[in-house]
Amino acid sequence: MEFKLIQEVINAEHRLKASMVSSDLAVLNELLADNLVFINHFGHRVSKQEDIALHQSGLLSIASIELSDLQVEPHGDCVLVYANAEIIGTYDGAEANGRFAFSRVWLKKDGKLQVVSGHSTVFV
Repeated sequence: MEFKLIQEVINAEHRLKASMVSSDLAVLNELLADNLVFINHFGHRVSKQEDIALHQSGLLSIASIELSDLQVEPHGDCVLVYANAEIIGTYDGAEANGRFAFSRVWLKKDGKLQVVSGHSTVFV
């Protein structure tokens, strides 16, 4: 059971990454919980609605995300994910490339996985 959940989360992480690069609003809406709180590398709290709006408006454009050191740790219905990411993109027309460390909390509820919490920091 635990191995299956780990595989589901790894697959969901890859779907999330692809949806961020393509700004696929439908998949983002599916994978992000309505009560999501994401703390970005500036320390700002971002809601699901704010995150999706960045993609929808074109203010945020991600050309690529390369994940490394992916660690997945299940804890009942919650799964903690830790990863490093090399991101190439733009924010408001300016280059926004960097290396980041991410943590995410995925919750499996009613058979559905969603990110309920996330945090990023600049990786040096």
